[in-house]
Amino acid sequence: MTAEKAVDAFLGQIDAAVASYLESCVHCGECAEACHFYEVTRDPKYTPTHKLKPMVRAYKRHKAPFSGLRRALGIAPSEVTLEELQEWSPLVYDACTMCARCTLVCPMGIDIATSIRKMREGMVAAGVAPQGLVEASERALEKGSPLGVTLKALKKQIADQEAETGIPVELDKKGADYMVILSAMEVLGFPEVIGALSRIFKQAGVSWTIPSAGFEGTNVGVQLGSRDIARELLARVVNAAETLEVKYVISPECGHAYSALKWEGPNLMGRPYKFEVVHILELLEQLRAEGRLRTKGKDGRRLTYHDPCQLVRRGGLAAQPRSLLHQVADGFVEMDNAGLGNYCCGGGGGVSSNERAEELRFKAFAKKKEQVDKLGGVEAMVTSCANCRNVLEEAVDEYHMDLEILGLTELLAEYLDDEAA
Repeated sequence: MTAEKAVDAFLGQIDAAVASYLESCVHCGECAEACHFYEVTRDPKYTPTHKLKPMVRAYKRHKAPFSGLRRALGIAPSEVTLEELQEWSPLVYDACTMCARCTLVCPMGIDIATSIRKMREGMVAAGVAPQGLVEASERALEKGSPLGVTLKALKKQIADQEAETGIPVELDKKGADYMVILSAMEVLGFPEVIGALSRIFKQAGVSWTIPSAGFEGTNVGVQLGSRDIARELLARVVNAAETLEVKYVISPECGHAYSALKWEGPNLMGRPYKFEVVHILELLEQLRAEGRLRTKGKDGRRLTYHDPCQLVRRGGLAAQPRSLLHQVADGFVEMDNAGLGNYCCGGGGGVSSNERAEELRFKAFAKKKEQVDKLGGVEAMVTSCANCRNVLEEAVDEYHMDLEILGLTELLAEYLDDEAA
């Protein structure tokens, strides 16, 4: 572990865009008031721009305008030390989900979340990334999934859902229109999403398949902060899609899987895809608009919706889930700051895989609880991210809340009109 490797990685990540961010900060503090970690602790160290301090130091010493002259005159910032990086690791990994709420409010337009993502590259190079994320990345590389999900386990879950629905699921169907990839959390924790997709796609006449190679959508390389790992994991999905000659890859209910595949992917691969990436929400809304998603009856409970950060702030997927919810729910109500301003579940960006962050993660959930409590009498919260769903379920139990957490795809399937022509 050396600080020099981190500094080299920091400098390698600082392009013109990031440099402009680092030069533009006026230290106004607006980002702090947008960060749930700061809001629940009121501790200045959780100010989003403060988390970037080591990378800013490295930039100002080595790459900023006149940095060479400043070093010669002895007025440049001091070198970043390994001890400082170790001190900052909990701030960068435990206290940031890269949810981009801080980015949204920055008056200078600084993309703080992306800068944190780039800073993590240096933390990995210095060997100060949290062990939980490191181990998850090792499992992803060795077994194909950060939770160790194997093809055998996936086939078992598929078989169970086939028995439940009576609908076969084809693996490796060449020439299918859509290729479905799944997050590890969906396969292990919420396998009913496979049966829900089967029923919806059968009714809508969608041609689809699941690949036996590259079925895992979660990209822990992005969460860890390693371009090399992120690229290798992404390549498995891309290769599977292009081998099967599909037209679309459906990103699963996983926020960072979507952002990694949709936004970072072509740059990581160094070329455009031969297919189009769509999120499952986009496809479901398309099917609804075309009259191919036919439902019967509505859920009478008072429901609200949790916006996964990467989907709403990075992907702009705010209207689609609400349109779908209105089709099957009579009692849908919105939280304060719904949509672009919604609060993170507290476990994104790899925080939920980081054991040392658990206490702070539960503390940060207080902002989400505050949103729900203000509505009063909400019986269930719907979301479209399996990681959010798992994190929310754990937090609801921790806070002893009587609140059911639901997946949107499964809720839609529950009200399908199976008799519709």
